[in-house]
Amino acid sequence: MLAPTMSTVPKAISGWVRHSRLADLLSFRYAMLRGWTAGSALVAGLIQTFVFARILSPERFSVFILVGAVGVSMWLFDLGLSKILFVRLRKRYLAGEDTLAIAAQANAIASFYALLITAAAAICFAVMVSRPAVSAWDAAEFALFFFFSAFNLAWFVLRNVSVAVDEYIYFESLEACRRVGYIALLLSMLAGVPFAAFVIVINLGWFVLIGLAGARLVRKRALTPQFRGLFVRLRGFFRENWQSSLRTGTHAAGEIYIHNVLYLVVPLAVGLGAPTIVLDTALKIFLGTLNLCSAACDLLVPRQTAAYAARDSRTLVRATMTAVGLCAIPVLAISALLLVDAKALFALLLGHAAVMPAAVVPILLVLLATAAAKSAPNFLLQHTGYFREIARLSIVNVMVMTASVGVAFFAGLGVVGFLAAYAGAFVTVAVLYIIIAIRGPLRDVAR
Repeated sequence: MLAPTMSTVPKAISGWVRHSRLADLLSFRYAMLRGWTAGSALVAGLIQTFVFARILSPERFSVFILVGAVGVSMWLFDLGLSKILFVRLRKRYLAGEDTLAIAAQANAIASFYALLITAAAAICFAVMVSRPAVSAWDAAEFALFFFFSAFNLAWFVLRNVSVAVDEYIYFESLEACRRVGYIALLLSMLAGVPFAAFVIVINLGWFVLIGLAGARLVRKRALTPQFRGLFVRLRGFFRENWQSSLRTGTHAAGEIYIHNVLYLVVPLAVGLGAPTIVLDTALKIFLGTLNLCSAACDLLVPRQTAAYAARDSRTLVRATMTAVGLCAIPVLAISALLLVDAKALFALLLGHAAVMPAAVVPILLVLLATAAAKSAPNFLLQHTGYFREIARLSIVNVMVMTASVGVAFFAGLGVVGFLAAYAGAFVTVAVLYIIIAIRGPLRDVAR
């Protein structure tokens, strides 16, 4: 056998260019569903900005931005445990082995997350009700909005185990319905539906979805219906996977920090109101596009993991390069929209709540391009079990981001300066992910 070299990867890439057939790598039905759920997430975020800017005062709007941002970031508190579950469950499923032991652990982790979110929502209520001029019902609205945003943490477990047992189409069908319902409820407030009714109904929707998804996954032996022995199973999971948990936890902590550092620093540096609204709108576009790139990468995960398990280097490279190509589609579309008339777009979204500085547009273009470059290597490393490498990457990423944002803070820069510093750090992060993915799973499978 020939000794492996780095030239193996470029040769495989060249073969992909000549012979790639998308139908061999992904399900087009899944692609349509995943594209809709990711695209509608971006649309829903922008519609939320549009609606909230018209029914809430700028001050109350900016507080909801912070509450929602903290809630959404709760899914990062998964600490990578869902990826560990995915890798172990996928391996057993592909080998035709019994999955019930992993299913019991998945059930325990999802249930634990649901309890954690409930406790965090109660803390949110307590913090808000202690503020001056905030009534108990106002605090309850903040807590309910937090719960809705944060419940993605438990839902994320179900997403991963669904993909592991090839139930991703059913899961994405439920997710598509959730997105449609959320957009409809947002728009209904423009027609006079009370905000209180909105936050109650969106949370009731979670219980319906969990019931439907849970029942399907129990039948596939990817979850179990028993809730007794929750902490015993959690302890067993951590005992078996403590090293991987520490590494994925380090990565997740880094992602929490990177996604939310500007939400913490900018209000302190330049205040609430318009600056925070400008920041949130820019990050909604960036993180929404990043979600679209994640959706594109999701489409190739079943094929990548199967190729990795079979040590099929050519197919692994083809699937990874296809993921990069699919990521470029939403990035190019959104970039074109910004280049055509960003001023009109932001004026429509923000109304009188804030004015988007023109300098934000080129920064966003850099961030969008970087999202396409980073997503595929990130997904490949996570879903093939390179937890040590992503943990080390996260430590470096946090250091780079801290240095960049720290310079902006001590230099007294405005929101545009903070976004520019953020973009510079994110470019550095993307380059590191690409290097590690090439030197890791892509080269290792070629051996």
